[in-house]
Amino acid sequence: MPLDDHASENTLTAPNNLSAEAAVLGAILFDNNAYQRVADILRPSDFYAPAHQELYDVAATMIQQGRVADGVTLREHFEKAEKLTEIGGARYLEQLLDSAAFGPEVSDYAYMIRDLAMRRALVDIGSELKGRALTPGPDEDGARQIELAERQLFDLAERGSTGRGFTSFAEALVESLKSAEAAFKREGKIAGIPTMLRDLDDKLGGFHRSDLLILAGRPSMGKTSLATNIAYNAAAAYRAEVQDDGSRKTVEGAVVGFFSLEMSNEQLATRILAERTGITTHRIRQGDLDKADFERLREATEELQNLPLYIDDTGGISISQLAARARRLQRSAGLDLIVIDYLQLITVTNGNSNANRVQEVTQITTALKALAKDLNVPILALSQLSRAVEQRDDKRPQLSDLRESGSIEQDADVVMFVYREEYYLARSEPGADPNDPSSNEKWTQWRARMDQIYGIAEVIIGKQRHGPIGKVDLAFDANITRFGNLDRAGIEREED
Repeated sequence: MPLDDHASENTLTAPNNLSAEAAVLGAILFDNNAYQRVADILRPSDFYAPAHQELYDVAATMIQQGRVADGVTLREHFEKAEKLTEIGGARYLEQLLDSAAFGPEVSDYAYMIRDLAMRRALVDIGSELKGRALTPGPDEDGARQIELAERQLFDLAERGSTGRGFTSFAEALVESLKSAEAAFKREGKIAGIPTMLRDLDDKLGGFHRSDLLILAGRPSMGKTSLATNIAYNAAAAYRAEVQDDGSRKTVEGAVVGFFSLEMSNEQLATRILAERTGITTHRIRQGDLDKADFERLREATEELQNLPLYIDDTGGISISQLAARARRLQRSAGLDLIVIDYLQLITVTNGNSNANRVQEVTQITTALKALAKDLNVPILALSQLSRAVEQRDDKRPQLSDLRESGSIEQDADVVMFVYREEYYLARSEPGADPNDPSSNEKWTQWRARMDQIYGIAEVIIGKQRHGPIGKVDLAFDANITRFGNLDRAGIEREED
């Protein structure tokens, strides 16, 4: 359809600029090198006029195949397809060449076309929202409609933000040097987000942006407690500086988003209060407090109120919901670290009822790694271990113990395991046997070993893509579920 006819018919119906579209198409037909300047910006559907969509698609295909795309070759193509009239005829191809843009304005027009396409998409989303709200489907309550709208808007927002693309090696070297400089300037020589657990930070260098870290363990090993301690420590260390454009840049610690799929936000807050006050969670929940205890709780609550720690305790959240909410938090409050408790509780909403759990976990870990890179934040995801651990004499976990381990091990940058020998040893206390003279000796040996390992937890680093593997010992207080630094000379935790 010729430009003028299409303009008179549809100009008022939706945001568009047919002149800019003609200028870009003309530039491509005049010099195919212009296509390389707009290929990362535009897709055929960004053009408003159907004829322009068709022309851009065919020209792009020809150029990608190493053929010339100009007025002659396009005319031949559309004549063979019997579509020449639909695009306005040979005369319209000549008009496009006359409308061609030259120089840097080609990219400017391309961005303009994409922006108008996004605005049309917003109009379409709005119309769809209105129609869905007026006549909802059987399973589309208000909350479901809001979730669908958020997903559409975030997809559109991602469309609007272009990828970084290639960077030169010189730029990559500068980024690497900045990271090393940041580590050098910090006393602990930590480049990433610190956990404030000295030996663990020494081993990992903190949590690095875009990394997917897996923290796994059997039940009662303390993986949720360790993740909560790390989240609190990172949030408590948060410090930001205001930039020239008014934005805030994190220089220490982190704004933390905690997805608690198993515990409620109240339970998580109680754990942190117990850790800060030294009052056990059982006593807090039972109300077994005296006046001094309550005053300590009140003071801790005031201290923690402004902590940049955000909790989402939605059970059975889908990976798409999780990603959308993480993006929303980053846009509204900032986001430097995501913690997920735990990975196997995330659901997949892809409509494929035939997918087994291994396939679903593969989708989840792939999506989490992509989200970590997209938001440029580390993601610490907790994971359950298989029961195979319990069948071995040595119950220290290993990579093969991960449930659905293939994708988890492959996608993760770091895999850590929490192990407490004390937990298992306490359940194997040898009993007295009057018929066995050695029973007392066995119990004495057992008691001696219990004394050695009391209050000690191991964090076993089974995989680290950019560093060493090994073991780190931490202090663990089971009464208040707190991990801390282990005193070099003994098992006592260093005080803050």
